[in-house]
Order: sequence, then C-alpha cells, then structure tokens
Amino acid sequence: MTEYENWVAQYIPRLDGRTVIVTGANSGLGFEAAKLLAARGAVVVLAVRNLAKGREAAARICEETPSARLELLPLDLADLGSVGRFAEEVRASQNKLHALINNAGVMAIPQRSTADGFEMQFGTNHLGHFALTGLLLPLLLRTPEARVVTVSSGIHIIGRINFDDLQSEERYSDFRVYAQSKLANLLFTYELQRKFEEAGARCSALAAHPGYASTNLQAVGPTMAESKARQFMMKASNRLLAQPAAMGALPLIYAATSPDAQGGEYYGPAGLFGQRGYPKVVKSSAASYDEAVAKRLWQVSEELTGVTYRFK
Repeated sequence: MTEYENWVAQYIPRLDGRTVIVTGANSGLGFEAAKLLAARGAVVVLAVRNLAKGREAAARICEETPSARLELLPLDLADLGSVGRFAEEVRASQNKLHALINNAGVMAIPQRSTADGFEMQFGTNHLGHFALTGLLLPLLLRTPEARVVTVSSGIHIIGRINFDDLQSEERYSDFRVYAQSKLANLLFTYELQRKFEEAGARCSALAAHPGYASTNLQAVGPTMAESKARQFMMKASNRLLAQPAAMGALPLIYAATSPDAQGGEYYGPAGLFGQRGYPKVVKSSAASYDEAVAKRLWQVSEELTGVTYRFK
C-alpha cells in the first residue's frame, strides 16, 4: 500500500493550495481529519450542522495551527434544502475542490425521519452525501486528481439493500438500518469510481472506515433512546476497547491525501479484526461489489434526491 509500514500523520504530504471539504467536522473523526489537513496547509471547509459547535472546533484548530485556513458553512445532511444551499455557496466561493470527505453520519438511532421524509440513517448517511457529491461534481471534475472519500463501517457486512422497504417503514432495527446505510456508502463509492473511469475523468472515489474509534457517534443512539444501560455500556466500551479518534481518522486521511491511495479501494485499520491500528487496504463484503445492486441503488438515489450526476 505504501512504503511506510505504519502510516501516521507525519506522512501526510503538504497540501498548500488544495481545498478539502469535511462533513461533520466539528467533532470525532471529522474534527481530527480537519485539524490534520489544516496543519498540512489545506484550505479546509468545515461542513457542520451546528454552527456554534463548528466555531468552537475552528477555534481549537486555530489554537494548534494559527496559520490554519478554515471556512465554516452550515450543512444538514438530513435536509436536501440545506445540502443544496451548501453546495451553492461552495460553488460560488471555490473554483476547485481537491477532496470531499463524506464523513458525517448518525448511528443506530431510534426511528426518525429526515426533513424530506426519508428514514434518518439512510437519508443522512447515504442520500445526503449522494446529493452533496452530485451537486459538487462540476467542481470535482474540473480539479485534476480530485478525490471523493466516503466513510463506511465494518458493520456493513451485515447490511443489505432492501429495495422493498428502503425507508424501513415496515420493519425497523436500529443497527441493521445503520448497516444498510454503510453498505450503501460502499456501493456508491464503487459505482462512482466506475462512472469516473467510464467518463475518463481524472477523479477518484475511495472509501474508508475507522475501526472502533472513540467518538460521540456511539452515544447518540442510546441517549435518544433514553437507555441508561446502553449509555453506560457504550461509555465503558469506548473507554476500554476503542482506539482514539485521531487513530480512527487515519484511514480516511490516507485515502484523501496519500499519493499511493487508489480509486475504488477501501481503507481501514490493520490491527485485530480491523478494529484498531494503522491504515491499510481492506476488503469489503461480497454484497458491496454487486454491480447490479449498485446501479439500481444509484438510479433510486437520483430519483429520491432529484440530483442527477452529469459527467460531461
């Protein structure tokens, strides 16, 4: 994968003159990625749902890197109107986009709907990022070697795309619905890479997962469910088993910046059961490589979001 056995932050190349968007940049993996990218000279667009938390995150980054070049913009992936406004602002302010890191998401939450009536996990984790990428496609296509990095999860291996109940209206299981959304992230990535290649575009689509990283993501579902037992278990598990968020962010940063990273590849931790360690190329489930399902999901996603990808 790389000449370095253990790829760490010091191997991130200089990124001066490059613009990177990180969704969910105010905390967890997104914050760690934004911090390291800014330290290496990139212009980092912090795409956040909560502007107050975004300002706090930006201030923390600037404390460590006073020269950091940051832009803060509101983005709610659970609202296609917000996605459209964000993309419009970016297209107006930027003439190139070197990397889009589709990181934000929700995990194993009680049944909820997005502003557009989609199941919240599928609507946020997949459809929101699908729409965002499509709306920013003109910028990506005009930027040589641009990359789209979408963050999946190891739990995708139990996922399947249920086209008969895509919004989980008939049956809802928080973790299985989450797994469906993470499988969708991979199907999207591999299909996007095929479309880039068919169009002769000088862009790449890559995927990554953090292993088991300690972030706020795991706590949201138990908190929303008002389950004290699940909250306790998640806190204990994060404290005893999880690796730091900074380590979990390395695979997605590698995918976004390393000269050795290749389109259509999936990166994750090299350690025990893929849960911790330094980034390497990993294999995803057989279901994630099903081209027929990927094409159908793509068509359905365009219909649901109203965003049509144009590669020419």
